[in-house]
Amino acid sequence: MASKNPLSSYNEKRNFEVTAEPEGKIGTSDGSIFIVQKHDATRLHYDFRLELEGVLKSWAVTKGPSLNPDDKRLAVRTEDHPISYAEFEGTIAEGEYGGGTVMLWDSGHWESVEGKDPKVTIEEGHLHFHLYGQRLKGEWLLVRMKPRGKEKRENWLLRKIQDDAASETTIIIDTELTSIATGRTMSEIASGKSFVSRKATKNAQSKGPDKRARGKLPAFSEPQLATLVDSVPEGRSWIHEVKYDGYRCLISACGQEVRAYTRSGLDWSERFGEIVAAIRKFDLPPCLIDGEIVALDGEGRPSFSHLQSVLKGESGKLAFFAFDLLELDGKSIRALPNIQRKEQLQNVLKAAKRDKTIFVAEHVLQGEKLFTTLCGNGYEGIISKKADAAYLGKRTRNWLKVKCTLRQEFIVIGFTKSEKARGFKSLLLGSWVDGELHYVGKVGTGFTASLMNDLLVKMDPLTRADPPALVPKAAARAAHWVEPELIAEIAYAEITGPLQDGGVLRHASFLGLREDKSAREVKPEKAVPISEPDLSTVNITNRERVIFPESGVTKGALADYYALLSEAILRNMAHRPLSVVRCPQGRAKQCFFQKHDAGTFGPDVHHVSVKDKDGESDDYLYVDNADGILGCVQMGAIEFHGWGARVPKFENPDKLIFDLDPDVGLDFEAVKKAALLIKTELSHMGLVSSAMLSGGKGIHVVVTLDGKSDWPTVKDFSSRFARALSQAKPDIFTASIRKAERKGRIFIDWLRNQRGATAVQPWTVRAREGAPVAMPIDWDELTEVKSASAYSLKDVDTIVKRAGSSSLSNWAAKKQKLPSL
Repeated sequence: MASKNPLSSYNEKRNFEVTAEPEGKIGTSDGSIFIVQKHDATRLHYDFRLELEGVLKSWAVTKGPSLNPDDKRLAVRTEDHPISYAEFEGTIAEGEYGGGTVMLWDSGHWESVEGKDPKVTIEEGHLHFHLYGQRLKGEWLLVRMKPRGKEKRENWLLRKIQDDAASETTIIIDTELTSIATGRTMSEIASGKSFVSRKATKNAQSKGPDKRARGKLPAFSEPQLATLVDSVPEGRSWIHEVKYDGYRCLISACGQEVRAYTRSGLDWSERFGEIVAAIRKFDLPPCLIDGEIVALDGEGRPSFSHLQSVLKGESGKLAFFAFDLLELDGKSIRALPNIQRKEQLQNVLKAAKRDKTIFVAEHVLQGEKLFTTLCGNGYEGIISKKADAAYLGKRTRNWLKVKCTLRQEFIVIGFTKSEKARGFKSLLLGSWVDGELHYVGKVGTGFTASLMNDLLVKMDPLTRADPPALVPKAAARAAHWVEPELIAEIAYAEITGPLQDGGVLRHASFLGLREDKSAREVKPEKAVPISEPDLSTVNITNRERVIFPESGVTKGALADYYALLSEAILRNMAHRPLSVVRCPQGRAKQCFFQKHDAGTFGPDVHHVSVKDKDGESDDYLYVDNADGILGCVQMGAIEFHGWGARVPKFENPDKLIFDLDPDVGLDFEAVKKAALLIKTELSHMGLVSSAMLSGGKGIHVVVTLDGKSDWPTVKDFSSRFARALSQAKPDIFTASIRKAERKGRIFIDWLRNQRGATAVQPWTVRAREGAPVAMPIDWDELTEVKSASAYSLKDVDTIVKRAGSSSLSNWAAKKQKLPSL
């Protein structure tokens, strides 16, 4: 008896004279295709398909695949599809089976894990496999659930296994909204918009940046520095890299023009000529790259001592490990999250994969494991970086360093002569503490004969008659003194006490001289506890004044909140012209908006001159650090409202906001449903959106833009979108500001998207009863939220955790081109 055709069900469900789908024919080869199709039929879902035994085994994943290993997605088994379906994208006629729009969302190949036969395990109810797609990668699991009743179809669970391709921070179905085959959005596919296949451009894209792009060579920029801490930070909001034992270097490149700068801005292009020549081979577009120049020892480890020898002309080879990208094609990308800058860096240096001099520094999520491994193999330590943090040209706690051994920089203040014929016996060392140079001990090991001679040559012109610091008599006996200008890298076992109280180094060993900074920059570093917060320097007066009488919240508590949340707030608010709501005597008394400052807010609240429609100029205020925020709070500010653009490009919005304002009497459930509807409509246009509880009555739906459109264009888009939606759903929405038009409906406030208009900033406090907070939320958690003021200052611990959570690290982070409407 002939076996049943596995595609008979597929063919029976379709009328091929009407549908554009391919007719079902069993494939002749046993390949390994996998595809995911985004399918907007009765309800939006994602069809997950694996090639097996000549057909595409298929599941409908209702919420779409997730990169988070904690998410178990329901996957309903559907009929097998033909292999030819792997190229289908388009519309299925209304009234036909599966009628709606189909996008080819991902494709690639798959393979079962070793030792598993998928032909057997699929019948047993599980598939364990690796995906090699354009969007989905790594290890995955499909498991059949036990039937709960008279279910007509099999219910399975699709889950990502923890590996390097997993992510708790990226909600991939909300960030990838276009076809991998045609680049079209769902609405463009539905409208039948023509397209150019991406297959022809795929190879060109894989070659890295466009080498024809030319511009100005980027200037030197102050590098970001790391804070020394006593332990490895935990959590998936951190990425961890090797701490390279070399010279910090910023590479400025534009085609054949390449410069190499030290951390202090010295041009060492000639000294690092080997690295400069290697970078020239890549013919890069204008870019500024941060990294470390090292020399690898015989076991492949970075060695500062070996680096010193190589730079003196001895045998060895330099290497450059790039770990950050600051500028590209004439634009600063410092404000992007760290992980996004790293992705762009990898694209810029794709050609380095075949190079033996230039490398892109790898990172991992398991910091403690990396630290233990590196320390066991003689490395210096690790650098831990906040995955979502911007690049700041100063020392911050977004970058932390954890050292395997005790080592620091000290200043050479003298030496004692050797009892032998050549060299010296030891160097005397000092360190600047609170503006005073203190003696810190001697170092007598780690020198070769040639290194001793080199040091004597360098110290000879620096000789002086008296010690530059107070040195104990016993240590000063027979010493020769030098000006405190040479910097020595020293490893040691311990320091006997505070340096300013006479503490000295024990078991010190010389590693090398540092020439990339000034001796006055050298200060002792002490590892601080990982949990110690940054403190603002702004003095908050009248801290005990109650400014929220119904909850007892004081001015001091408000200031402490803004200090704790400053990093998260600044990700969205920094450099935006602001209007602040000031309530000098508290929320219950007179409050007023203020957008201009005559200088009373302090030095960290900056001014920018903006012309109004009449041609008159006014100075608007903006902030770019925690002290700026606290300066406003000291002056009685509670609320912060910002433009949809940033200084200096305040004529080009980088944010689009739809503020959903419900009529009196409408419950919050209606607002939530309206927000989700707007999210869906925007996604059909290829726009990723984010949600924020306003802290009042409504929800803000936020779209981050690439800053290339002007205010009239953005205003026109938002107006037309809001009016079209209100016409399509008149029972839910109105785009009119008139109160009479809002009865029983939700006003889509699109007027936030015009020049000079402001919106309350994420994570900031509202001057309303209960001290509510404007709270960014993940779309998945919106259904559980009870009100737009669900979070307040009484939830400060929860809010701090949310601000550092992986789930919100990419909130409103994707910059997008505004489509035509």
